[in-house]
Amino acid sequence: MCRWAAWIGKPIFLEEIISRPGHSLIVQSHQAERCPSAVNADGFGVAWYDHRPEPGLYRDVYPAWSDPNLAAVARQVRSPLFLAHVRASTGSAISRNNCHPFAVGRWSFMHNGQVGGFDAFRKQADMGIDDALYPMRKGATDSEAIFLHAVGMGLDREPVGAMRRAAAHMQRLSEARGTAPHLRLSAAWSDGQSLWAVRYASDAAAPTLYYRHCAERGGFMVVSEPLESDASGWTEVEMGTVCRFTADSVVAEPFGLLAAERAA
Repeated sequence: MCRWAAWIGKPIFLEEIISRPGHSLIVQSHQAERCPSAVNADGFGVAWYDHRPEPGLYRDVYPAWSDPNLAAVARQVRSPLFLAHVRASTGSAISRNNCHPFAVGRWSFMHNGQVGGFDAFRKQADMGIDDALYPMRKGATDSEAIFLHAVGMGLDREPVGAMRRAAAHMQRLSEARGTAPHLRLSAAWSDGQSLWAVRYASDAAAPTLYYRHCAERGGFMVVSEPLESDASGWTEVEMGTVCRFTADSVVAEPFGLLAAERAA
């Protein structure tokens, strides 16, 4: 499994999430507390928004704790909206193209979880990606496939509906050709204006997801696990829920995969 964290609000330095807190994302890369694996050493990445509609993207294959460039970038870059991720591979190769976040146009996406038995139906999953988007398929992960399916299914028009349809499609493929657990999804995505985060699973073991309103900083932190060992002040997102965050609000709604969508 992986660990990730995101921010939306007034501009802050990336180090406020990536390196400065006592249980920062860098600490979680080798001492995670709320996932099966404490070590997430198969690469890292950051997507951030500032002066242009498209996000900046910095990814590499090194463990986050061992790359001084990441700490240096985090100390200097300030952004009102960013996504950061440390990776623990569920089977695909350790390569820069497989590191999160992924970006297409103004959209960025990162994921913690799995699509059960993905290697058995990766060809079928890739065939379902829109032809115009397939050149953006740089890696081999189930996460990137979910993202590209969502973009092709109308992420611009329906940020939640498209992600729901993409997740349902991947779960359906896993049920037909893969293995259980068919889908575990703790993911975040953004268009540079809003931030969405979802917690869902086809079984009862959805990956963790928390958020915290930081009034003094004017925004929300959204994370796989709290940035301090003490989780007080953090709100745990319920299983089967998707949230839309802006700098000053959060709106939650159910993320159940409707039977009609899963049978489509």
